[in-house]
Amino acid sequence: MKFGGRRRVPPLKFSSELSRFRNQTRSFFTASVRRLQTTFRARAFSFTSNGGGGGSQGNPFLLPGATAATILMLGALHIRRMYSDKKIEEAQERGIEHEFQPDAKAAFLRLLPLRSISRLWGSLTSAELPLWARPHVYRAWARAFHSNLEEAAFPLEEYASLQEFFVRTLKEGSRPIDPDPQCLVSPVDGTILRFGELKGVRPMIDQVKGFSYSVSSLLGASSFLPLITEGKAHEGNSEEEQTPTEKNKKTWWRVSLASPKVRDPVSVSPMKGIFYCVIYLKPGDYHRVHSPVDWSVLVRRHFPGHLFPLNERATRTIRNLYVENERVVLEGLWQGGFMAMAAVGATNVGSIKLLIEPDLKTNLPVRKLLHSQQPEERVYEPEGVGMMLKKGNEVAAFSMGSTVVLVFQAQAPRGNDEFNFCVKRGDRIRVGEALGRWH
Repeated sequence: MKFGGRRRVPPLKFSSELSRFRNQTRSFFTASVRRLQTTFRARAFSFTSNGGGGGSQGNPFLLPGATAATILMLGALHIRRMYSDKKIEEAQERGIEHEFQPDAKAAFLRLLPLRSISRLWGSLTSAELPLWARPHVYRAWARAFHSNLEEAAFPLEEYASLQEFFVRTLKEGSRPIDPDPQCLVSPVDGTILRFGELKGVRPMIDQVKGFSYSVSSLLGASSFLPLITEGKAHEGNSEEEQTPTEKNKKTWWRVSLASPKVRDPVSVSPMKGIFYCVIYLKPGDYHRVHSPVDWSVLVRRHFPGHLFPLNERATRTIRNLYVENERVVLEGLWQGGFMAMAAVGATNVGSIKLLIEPDLKTNLPVRKLLHSQQPEERVYEPEGVGMMLKKGNEVAAFSMGSTVVLVFQAQAPRGNDEFNFCVKRGDRIRVGEALGRWH
């Protein structure tokens, strides 16, 4: 059987069709590129005209470049987080708790200009994104860091920048506040790292197994944390039981101003019933800080400092991490006695926005950071009364993730009551959920 030869397609007709297709594709691509360039130039010119740029002419590659850099940063952070989380979960399943162990990376971080890097990151995330790109960028962020976009108060297109998206508010009712008056609630969405009661001379807070830091260093030397001298511990306890709560509140305020000698770290110890709780906010968490109780904020301290990362690895390798980082501390009084809340900044989180004091600026350029540098302090008026906050009120906001440390006294409202935490280490908690209560 003889097969016929291959049939040939007329080359002229095929070539003309191919040429016509290539010309149409090239024309469409060229027109698309020109439209994108025109759009970017218009947006960049609008951005610079509104004070967003320093030059007289807009850079057409500023916004797409910032978007690409942001996406690359998100991808790198996501890969790193997945690897770290996997290692931590494997260790926890085996019942292993990592101990404090400094490494070369911790020493290298001290050489990096992390404050300048954080300000640069803040500038990038504050740049207005194109309207069409916003949902894609924010959904990519949500997938990388497990954010719940359904809780956002506004559609994604209305958040002009990543900065606005980070500090977004939530729909009403997303965070119900525990109404129990004998309950202290979480001020943030986050993970419980450490909690406990402060005891002994020179009370310490656990950073990680094998290392602790002084609560006085965290809150400041002028803190009015209720302390008693070592030789008068018994006398102080009996006075605490016999003196009314309101009288004690006024006494602590006067002592903090008139008797700094009680701050001697060698001869003082905390009164009975003073607790602490450390809560870590991941980058994907809700970033606003709320009031944990009804209380009166008497004083605010701003500590300039480093901006080391606050992730699990950093807590195991950097000494005095929370003490060395920039932070804002609020101190006051509630029905249980003393109350302090420290908002600790981290890399790329140099901006701590205090909603009750909008004029406060953090992560400002400084020539040199000294370990003994005194904090900038403000006493809220009227003195001795301060600023009243209700449980659940918004207090502050972070950019990305960070850490909040609570230090509080829980005097029993009745003689037979005892304060107990109702969480355990590693628990995920949300704003308004109970941290502890009297039983």
